[in-house]
Amino acid sequence: MPYLLVSTQIRLEVGPTMVGDEHSDPHLMSILGATKRNTLGNNFCEYYVNDAPRVVLDKLESLGYRVVSMTGVGQTLVWCLHKE
Repeated sequence: MPYLLVSTQIRLEVGPTMVGDEHSDPHLMSILGATKRNTLGNNFCEYYVNDAPRVVLDKLESLGYRVVSMTGVGQTLVWCLHKE
């Protein structure tokens, strides 16, 4: 899976950080230390880590991922990463 979305709420800049959806690579999620959560009211799961986004982005860079774009959507910060 070459693309990955990472996001966090603006008020949660220090974590937790969402690092994948229920279809993300389980091995990568394990390396990041992510746990799968299902938020009440959602019919899908997401992977979260307790690290700040900066720490997650540093880990992903060391694994060969590069930030393609970053944006703010309402109260959420979103990074799109790609691995060659």
